[in-house]
Amino acid sequence: MVHTFAFMIHPLDINDIARKFGLLGKLPPRLVEGLFKYSPPIKVSRITGVCSPHARAEGWFVACPITARLMVELPEKQVLNKIIQTGKLAQKLGAKILGLGAFTSVVGDAGITVAKNLDIAVTTGNSYTVATALEGAKEAARLMGHDLQKCHAVVVGATGSIGRVCARMLARDVRSLTLVAREKKRLEELSHKILYETGVAARVTSDIKQALQNAQIVITVTSAVDTIIGPEDLMPGAVVCDVSRPRNVSKQVAEKRKDVLVIEGGVVEVPGEVNFNFNFGFPPGMSYACMAETMMLAMEGRFESFTLGRDLSLQQVEEISRLARKHGFRLAGFRSFERAVSPEEISRIRERARAALAMAGVK
Repeated sequence: MVHTFAFMIHPLDINDIARKFGLLGKLPPRLVEGLFKYSPPIKVSRITGVCSPHARAEGWFVACPITARLMVELPEKQVLNKIIQTGKLAQKLGAKILGLGAFTSVVGDAGITVAKNLDIAVTTGNSYTVATALEGAKEAARLMGHDLQKCHAVVVGATGSIGRVCARMLARDVRSLTLVAREKKRLEELSHKILYETGVAARVTSDIKQALQNAQIVITVTSAVDTIIGPEDLMPGAVVCDVSRPRNVSKQVAEKRKDVLVIEGGVVEVPGEVNFNFNFGFPPGMSYACMAETMMLAMEGRFESFTLGRDLSLQQVEEISRLARKHGFRLAGFRSFERAVSPEEISRIRERARAALAMAGVK
């Protein structure tokens, strides 16, 4: 039996619209963005060939045609209605479970209202996003020569649903931890929880730049529309896992800082001969972790709203990791700003970082 799913995407910015609809790229960007605000949901492509020794699945990409900026600026009710309309398209196509991608997973109550208005299961994919972000960040740190038990880690966006669980799980492995977010009270509540669970006294701040000064590992998971981490913010040898879309890390970091490693969180190899029939910037057979969560739940026949809302549990992350192992989803190496990063390149970054630290007199 082939189980069915759909995954919702949307244009991050006006360039995404121009790439898909070439002629529109010649019009003024704000005009195009405004026109798409009134566009109906779009069936983008059919996804085939998702297959493990245990199950098969097929699905669709469906697009909610408003940019990240409009998702933030338009009235919440209007945005939720657009997302629900797109979900109803997925339902009509025959999907049994719908994954919410990028900003569609954070608008309003993070999927709860969307799920209430559909007759199919809904997931944000955040459980597997956390699992792969942590796995990737820890493996990248090891390749950069860091001993996790001696590392200082920073979680930016620590009070969000992804950041919160990332912080709680990362605290098990590192020497010290700083939590960054805007709301002090929520930061302090999380810090107390981490102290109770792990014995680590996590520091809290809203000052990103100060927090990053001595961080060997950074996980950033905010819903900021613009970049918030620049080349001057990071120490040599830092490993930054940027889970956010749009990115939190400026591309200038890759261009100007050859002594730090920036990786994209949650890049996953999908089992089988998967064909997405749509280019979202990854090599064949690879997807974001949030997409992968939707696929593996479909393969498992678990048509339930697995990850919804702002409260994500450690148990959910552990359970989805088990399903990933069962069906053969796995971390697919490292990517940085849409390109693969080889072990040789990581080795060169590590050597440059060591040289920079030596010049600064840091052991």
